Amino acid sequence: MPLTETAREAERERVARHVLDLVKERGSEIPWTVAMAESGLTRARFEALFADYDDLFDAVAQLWLAPHLAVMEEVLGSALPPQRKMYEFFRRRFVISQGRFREDPEHFTILCEMGAANFEKVRSYVDLADHYLCELIAEAQAEGFFAGLEIDEALSLINQMISNYTLPDALIYLGDKLTEEKLARIVDTMFIGLSGEAGADSSGVNTLKIASS
Repeated sequence: MPLTETAREAERERVARHVLDLVKERGSEIPWTVAMAESGLTRARFEALFADYDDLFDAVAQLWLAPHLAVMEEVLGSALPPQRKMYEFFRRRFVISQGRFREDPEHFTILCEMGAANFEKVRSYVDLADHYLCELIAEAQAEGFFAGLEIDEALSLINQMISNYTLPDALIYLGDKLTEEKLARIVDTMFIGLSGEAGADSSGVNTLKIASS
């Protein structure tokens, strides 16, 4: 009997969750054949759920990244002022990753390695985060921040300035050196000085003031 779309998505999530548990248990990426054998499903039912390994990996990535997507969308829909909104956009995802790292550094590291090895399969999630960030930049520019910069230019600069808080691997190398307080200072600094107004020789200087949160 064919699965309904709701049942199919629930079964995909169950298998993806089981694969994450196997990664934690065995300390390595789980091959397609092992995932199939351990799923409790017939080969035909498994292949009806997942077209190939890329499809299975996408289901695992979607499950792992779902909390990050949820907080980004929550922040995007909020009425916070631009500085606070930008901070929360990064902070809430950082807190999720930091909590996972502290709970099980070995498992976290393996999943980071899986993400790096399969980056093309998770690129759409990175692109979505950039899309959301562009919306925040546009909102900030409407209130006078990041003056004189194209959105793509501001996006590139912000991503480079704040990458330690968005790249999960950074937690492996920097650990407790990454803090919410430091992140707040970085975001404050961006809103004070990130501008193209003053020309190429001093493009980080402007007269914008940070409004009270």
